[in-house]
Amino acid sequence: MKVKVFLLKDVEKVGLAGEIIEAADGYAQNYLLRNKLGVIVTKANEASLKHKVKVVEHRKEVIATKTSMLAEKIKSLSISIKCKVHDDDKLYGSIGAADIVELLNAQGVKVAKNQVVLDKAIKSKGTHEVKIKLSNQLQPVFKLKIQPE
Repeated sequence: MKVKVFLLKDVEKVGLAGEIIEAADGYAQNYLLRNKLGVIVTKANEASLKHKVKVVEHRKEVIATKTSMLAEKIKSLSISIKCKVHDDDKLYGSIGAADIVELLNAQGVKVAKNQVVLDKAIKSKGTHEVKIKLSNQLQPVFKLKIQPE
């Protein structure tokens, strides 16, 4: 038997907070309700929960708009930094995600370290493309130019 559940928190592969989903009765009772991840939708609370869903959808739209504006700002960036370089154009040390977060912070872009997508740390001079994962769909890329001191 299926029951309608209003999610209080994001549940991976099930739904996001503020959504009304249908879940198996056992899953709802034993997992979602027990862990305070959701509440059962009844006739008594259905109207207030539907209002909350509308509020959450509006909030998601606002966040999506802000995120897309941030993505456009990141795409337009081209950051240059000067680093100490060996004779063979390799850097002393490397530039990692934490360094990139600091560089973006200086440009007025706030991102977390885990949003910086690097295959490996940057260890050579030149122009490198750095991807920032804002969401699964939005992953803007900016150019990072490393010059010798």
